[in-house]
Amino acid sequence: MIEWLFGELLAKYNYWVSIILILIGFYAMIAKDNLIKKVIGLSIFQTAIFLFYISLADIGPLPKKGTAPIVSEEMIHMGYVYVNPLPHVLILTAIVVAVATTAVALALVIRLYEEYGTIEESEIIEKERERGL
Repeated sequence: MIEWLFGELLAKYNYWVSIILILIGFYAMIAKDNLIKKVIGLSIFQTAIFLFYISLADIGPLPKKGTAPIVSEEMIHMGYVYVNPLPHVLILTAIVVAVATTAVALALVIRLYEEYGTIEESEIIEKERERGL
């Protein structure tokens, strides 16, 4: 029983890696005070999500492992199992959005530094409170 459970956990190591990366990125976004570290955490979080979705698209160790989705008459009759290409296409789009999000976030951090002279979130909030009074 224990060998089976341990074998199942090791067989899905890519899911565990993506979950650990998601937690690291989420921790960096929540716990860090430096805005650059928050942007890096966001990037790690996004990359972990990409890894998770790509892992879901793979056909596991069935009787026949999944192959590239290049369809021909001969391969159809031989009974090949194809990997679903849709998650790969969606992740390509998500990567473009992630790069744009990171660029905008870094531009906002630069603008905040020019305005407040710091990139520490607590100092920016304190300076904003002083302005409001």
